[in-house]
Amino acid sequence: MLRGFIQQAFDWVTGSQALPNQPRERIIVPKKPTLDRRQIAPQDQRHIVLQGQPIAYQFERSKRRTIGFIVGNHGLLVRAPRWTTIAEVESAIQEKSHWIVKKLHEVHERQIHSVKAAIVWADGASLDYLGQPLQLQLGAMLTTIDPDQGRLWIALPPSASEAQIQDAAQSAIQRAALLLFETRLNHYAPLLGVHWTALKLTHARGRWGSAKSDGTIRLNWRLMHYRLPVIDYVVVHELSHLRHMNHSPRFWDTVESILPDYAKLKKELRPR
Repeated sequence: MLRGFIQQAFDWVTGSQALPNQPRERIIVPKKPTLDRRQIAPQDQRHIVLQGQPIAYQFERSKRRTIGFIVGNHGLLVRAPRWTTIAEVESAIQEKSHWIVKKLHEVHERQIHSVKAAIVWADGASLDYLGQPLQLQLGAMLTTIDPDQGRLWIALPPSASEAQIQDAAQSAIQRAALLLFETRLNHYAPLLGVHWTALKLTHARGRWGSAKSDGTIRLNWRLMHYRLPVIDYVVVHELSHLRHMNHSPRFWDTVESILPDYAKLKKELRPR
């Protein structure tokens, strides 16, 4: 009996037995979590090849019922229902590949444009004119463009405001654009066997020209920043629409018949 009492006292001291009136501690071993094969991280970085280009995209599971696509400054975001398989998601991406690649390209071009240094409309500032730098020079008697000297002479005093200088410079370039565009239209129209009826200048960013079936041609005056072969591409492009009011293979064959290297010229165009 004494030995039993001593053993019980020893157990209380060492903690190998619960104290009187105290429940024993239960040690609970957590079960190993099971993996749901349909689950992935809330936002997952994935890759896919669209139209021969490797494209990275963010993937999210959501409560939506259909697969959705968002193209923004951070690239492509794809959202899909929780039960949709990755194979189904990537099949849907492939079906939208043309739209996705086009939108990603537009975002990329806007980003490139946004980081370009803006023109400082002041005496001595420089801008592109027919692919060459053109320096603004205030204090002239007349506002004229001298491409040989690389000067845009502006009939304003050095104290003129930035808005006044910009307006005078752009007006001079627009006047030059009307003359040049008319000359190029008259050059290429007979080669294409078409007749244009009117020329109008536009300033919409990202759209370089348009053509109507009545022969009206609209061209963006900002084309004057580019070298002449690029301008000719846009002129030929719009005149070709007077034969084919679409972008069918026959249309592109018409463009190529005049400008065999039109694809390279087209790539030079950037929003300005």
